[in-house]
Amino acid sequence: MPITFQAANTPADRVKTDLLAVPVFADRVHGPGADAVDAALGGTLDDFMEETGFEGKAGETLAVPTGGRLGAKAVVLVGVGARDGVTPSALRDAGAAIAKRASKVASVATTLVEVVDTADRRTAAQALAEGVALGSYQFLKYKGEAKASRLARVTVLGAGGARIQAALDRGATIASAVSWARDAVNEPSGAKSPTAFADSIRKLLRGKGVTVKVLDEDAIRRERLGGVEGVGMGSDQVPRFVQVSYAPARARSRIALVGKGVVFDSGGLSLKTASGMETMKTDMSGAAAVAATMSVLSALGVKARVDAYLPLVENMPSGHAIRPGDVLKMRNGKTVEVLNTDAEGRLILADALSLASETKPDAIIDLATLTGACVVALGEKVAGLMGSDDGFIDKVRAAADRAGESMWPLPLPPEYRKLLDSEVADVKNVSGGGYGGALTAGLFLKEFVDGAPWVHLDIAGPARAGSDDGYVVKGGTGFGVRTLVELVDTFTK
Repeated sequence: MPITFQAANTPADRVKTDLLAVPVFADRVHGPGADAVDAALGGTLDDFMEETGFEGKAGETLAVPTGGRLGAKAVVLVGVGARDGVTPSALRDAGAAIAKRASKVASVATTLVEVVDTADRRTAAQALAEGVALGSYQFLKYKGEAKASRLARVTVLGAGGARIQAALDRGATIASAVSWARDAVNEPSGAKSPTAFADSIRKLLRGKGVTVKVLDEDAIRRERLGGVEGVGMGSDQVPRFVQVSYAPARARSRIALVGKGVVFDSGGLSLKTASGMETMKTDMSGAAAVAATMSVLSALGVKARVDAYLPLVENMPSGHAIRPGDVLKMRNGKTVEVLNTDAEGRLILADALSLASETKPDAIIDLATLTGACVVALGEKVAGLMGSDDGFIDKVRAAADRAGESMWPLPLPPEYRKLLDSEVADVKNVSGGGYGGALTAGLFLKEFVDGAPWVHLDIAGPARAGSDDGYVVKGGTGFGVRTLVELVDTFTK
């Protein structure tokens, strides 16, 4: 069940709750609400923190015994880092720390939002709600004895009333979308064929103010989506192509979202190693992020028109699979020589980007777990950001900064374009050189964008986490949802 968030102006020493979470700045400086705890302990909080070595580092927690002298049954101190540097990301981590400490209780109250200036409290409230909800995320569907978190209600103490409540609601709504994306990524590939994944997207978007169209294999062929058809040929699971439209009245701008949806990637005939396949159920993270984003646009009152294009395939080796050396014809008429069937994501994105371009949007952004080269360049926590228009690149990066998702600009050097020249087709799907694979993949995608400012996000690194880290939980991360929501909510021509 989702966690309920409520804003209240109740004093910290009077709130009735299972757990009271009180912020402490670095170097053990008390935050809002600490005085009530101090009074309950008879002025011994400083001594208690000194004895335990608690320093208030970001995400650090410490349970404090109060002997039942407060309205709360128990108290936990939550570190938020330096007093003058409390960021939304720090508050998300603090919220996640609370969620983990409160997994065995039903209710929590906290004064965390009051650690920032009044003007910043709506942003802080949204970040706190995101942190608590995402920090409490669990994927327990296939675990027989795991215990789900009991946390059901969070009360945020302090002034602000309706404005703080609206921010909490927004954070909870966005976190719910991220959690859906995490669920989709964590689901085993055997349970999310292209058809099943398309059905789950349709179910998610029912009643969400959008229209959904699903193309089957015959429609994919009629629409000349040669990349989607070609990659899907090797699997017994037929491909699907999902189109979603959100069209609010009097929309003055239009943006297209494209997400890579390879539900499992064996590499095709260019077969991956066994270890290389272990996490390939995550290769549809881009499509999951886009679908999740589309589910909250109406609830958040987004004013731009948003169209989504989600090619869904399984990349498998068989007697029907495309072979190295085969040539595919894409939606926009360009031909591609396929020299490596493990570079399949760009083939299905080529069709999706071509379709998106035909509607003449004001901008296009795609998300894809596209290249291991990007992980080599930027590691596992930072996405690669590249595109055709500096102004749009800046908008995307600014949205990511506000959302708290890390990405870094990479170039698309025109001198590398010749590395994609093919002897027999308009372009080949892998570079003739041995380096810069993330960049040449971006240059390949650029061939299928016509006119609109375009950004490509290579999320191969941050789409999956190898361990828990604050509000990021091991497994699928739902990376990109918060950036996309922030982008489309603020997008103008």
